[in-house]
Amino acid sequence: MRNCATLPPETRLHRPEEFAAVLKMRPSARGKFLTISWLPSHTNPARLGLVVGKRQAPLAVTRNAVKRVIREAFRLERTQLKLGDYVIRLQANARNFTLVELKKTVRQEADRLLGQFH
Repeated sequence: MRNCATLPPETRLHRPEEFAAVLKMRPSARGKFLTISWLPSHTNPARLGLVVGKRQAPLAVTRNAVKRVIREAFRLERTQLKLGDYVIRLQANARNFTLVELKKTVRQEADRLLGQFH
């Protein structure tokens, strides 16, 4: 039995061509830190791809924390989201924030932006 508190592999984007197809679309939602691109689909459930680059978050611990926070926000909203593929990108520089501040800010923004896709 699969733990229901996880984000199963079938709800994630894995291949570069999947990311490329979504990133060709114009950003659907923008915030101070995050940008969401969405490619509608009638067959796929809501699937997530993350882009958190070294330029915006040079430390691996910061990149991993941001990805964990975004995945958790997506997991909780996944069943209410429109069908399709979502790519969430970290756009702003995260160097000037403590890890706690960054996680709180990213979570609030992720919740707000994902709420636009209900």
